[in-house]
Amino acid sequence: MTYARLRFGLLAVIAMSLFPTPSWSQAPTNDSLVRLITRTQSEVDALKKIKFSGYIQAQFQKADTMGIASFAGGNFEPMVNNRFMVRRGRLKTTYTGKGATAVLQVDVTEKGVAIKDAYFTLAKPGGKWLQLTMGCFNRPFGFEIAYSSSKRESPERARVTQSLFPGERDIGAMLSVVPPKSSALNILRLDVGMFNGSGPTVVDFDSRKDVITRFSATKPSSNQKSKFSGGLSYYNGGVVQSTPFVARGITAMNGSLQGFIVDSNDAHIGKFAPRTYMGADAQVTVGKTTLRGEFIQGKQPGTSSSNVSPTKDPAAPTYMRNINGAYFYVVQTFLKKHQVILKYDWYDPNTDLAGDEIGVAGNTGKADIKFTTTGFGYAFLPDEKVKITIYYDIVKNETSANGGAFVRDLPDNVLTIRLQIKSP
Repeated sequence: MTYARLRFGLLAVIAMSLFPTPSWSQAPTNDSLVRLITRTQSEVDALKKIKFSGYIQAQFQKADTMGIASFAGGNFEPMVNNRFMVRRGRLKTTYTGKGATAVLQVDVTEKGVAIKDAYFTLAKPGGKWLQLTMGCFNRPFGFEIAYSSSKRESPERARVTQSLFPGERDIGAMLSVVPPKSSALNILRLDVGMFNGSGPTVVDFDSRKDVITRFSATKPSSNQKSKFSGGLSYYNGGVVQSTPFVARGITAMNGSLQGFIVDSNDAHIGKFAPRTYMGADAQVTVGKTTLRGEFIQGKQPGTSSSNVSPTKDPAAPTYMRNINGAYFYVVQTFLKKHQVILKYDWYDPNTDLAGDEIGVAGNTGKADIKFTTTGFGYAFLPDEKVKITIYYDIVKNETSANGGAFVRDLPDNVLTIRLQIKSP
């Protein structure tokens, strides 16, 4: 029996089961049966355009101390130093039509249900150069933001990534230049997007839009055993100032920073504090070894107690800081199903201060402390759908004799044991 006849027969069975014949005297004619089969084929083809996927990450964590502030899945409650949690419970629906793709993804955890992605992408059939994406989706900055949490080797993104881009996503529109495979330029990609700047979970709180640009290249080797990629990113945005108070670092004649000087002027209200970053990233895979790194520097508006990008109107004096941060991965796969992971990252929220200067220089404190994290772990991947990870974060903070709680390194290391199930 040929494949065409087998397919026709299966469709006939489906059609007759969906539309049963009430009696032999009313049996459908050949024409009506063909119409039923055609209708069934049309419905099957429509369903084939919809794809469901997702994954669940369940984990146990043990921290050094109760109630620590942590970037390893969120802060611990005041009387908690160990916890079970559903870190991520993702369900993704993707519709792919002619020249259009729509994605809706939700995250279901013990904290509730949240929308992660809700966007569409329009592209000329055949992949001819231009794509338009609009809705809530990953910011096109650097590598780690868009790299799926189901694939990432470390349990969480780097502290610098989480601090500058809370939630990873934002609401806006992006135009992408994607050369087709037939072009000699198909190793290149350019993304230019305009976003609210306030993240994925709140209504925009100011009228200014932030612009993000990323230029990237990917080049696999001719034998497909190695791959090289990298990119340059730029973020140009701002945070509205709703108070008259702006704090900027003042440098003395000898080059030492004298701390923050708070300037009070009603003219500041409604102005925008610059939020600008530049980044460079690179990834190299040779055989079973992957090396990955990214460096970011720029200007970050925050408050006296926070260096994280605001996701709502801060309604507090704006503190301007020069920042930088980076992360580096080494991932070694062996015996196909085993991985060893080593990761190092840092976030310096005030590059003009260091050590004992913090707490002495005017209006400086915990938001000016640099953190470094060394993570190492092991992952077992018995198949494409299951991953078991054991990972340990060693967190070190900059210390200052005048830094209050930061006169010593805080005991805030975290052990994570995670089981991930992914489908399909």
